[in-house]
Amino acid sequence: MVGLKPPEVPPTATVKFISAGTAACIADLCTFPLDTAKVRLQIQGEVRIPRSASTVEYRGVLGTLSTMVKTEGPRSLYSGLAAGLQRQMSFASIRIGLYDSVKQFYTPKGAESTGLAARVLAGCTTGAVAVACAQPTDVVKVRFQANGAMPESARRYSGTVDAYRTIAREEGVRGLWRGTLPNITRNAIVNCGELVTYDLIKDALLRAQLMTDNIPCHFVAAFGAGFCATVVASPVDVVKTRYMNAGPGQYRNALSCLLALLMQDGLAGFYKGFVPSFLRLGSWNVVMFISYEQLQRIAVLARTPQS
Repeated sequence: MVGLKPPEVPPTATVKFISAGTAACIADLCTFPLDTAKVRLQIQGEVRIPRSASTVEYRGVLGTLSTMVKTEGPRSLYSGLAAGLQRQMSFASIRIGLYDSVKQFYTPKGAESTGLAARVLAGCTTGAVAVACAQPTDVVKVRFQANGAMPESARRYSGTVDAYRTIAREEGVRGLWRGTLPNITRNAIVNCGELVTYDLIKDALLRAQLMTDNIPCHFVAAFGAGFCATVVASPVDVVKTRYMNAGPGQYRNALSCLLALLMQDGLAGFYKGFVPSFLRLGSWNVVMFISYEQLQRIAVLARTPQS
């Protein structure tokens, strides 16, 4: 037996909501440097207004991390962490914590099991609602991660709070919701890639009795979910990152950002930073889902009277 046993009483929606946010924060703390490397690689080569004479070139995941430590110090690997944790507490709590409840809502009454359509609809719904609520934290996180790549004299923000204030002052409140449409698209895809794939793989393993409901089973399902999510979401993720990081007037809209990327880098541009994306999303999913499952079980055990 590995990990806590599945509880006899299913966890409540509140337990799932809190457990999802907490598990996502744990995963972010473990994988944030990979996320920062991914952002740096995605914006590399971007035509900026104004152009910067001194640009740092990043090569590969380890090369990017090494360059950041040498040029900016180890703390740069966790640049934007505060906004990242704020994002996860609001974002993951909704998109992951409410997934099962919304899935049941879409499941026809009397159905023996939840079909694929209900799972996909649930993933799209919770992903879209989560973006609508947490978009400002995502914008600030991306801006702050990219901020360190600029010369010190040209950096736009001195801290996370300053980033919120500066964006709202210079770009209006709408600036904090920049890139909402591509982010909704991305998270609908990621949610389906992550949650639906995790759900299906875990169900298949348990039904075939290849594994029991324990940590190894969660690890396999989470790893598969991370890979599927990275493959389908990477193009949207690159466009989202560039559009969120863009200065006023650089792109008219998300579509113009997509076209600029396509003309400049071709189709390969949509998979810039794929390796750190997969390393980050794959490891993030493993840590998050294992933590999520165990936190739910701890919470249920704590609430269950001991006989």
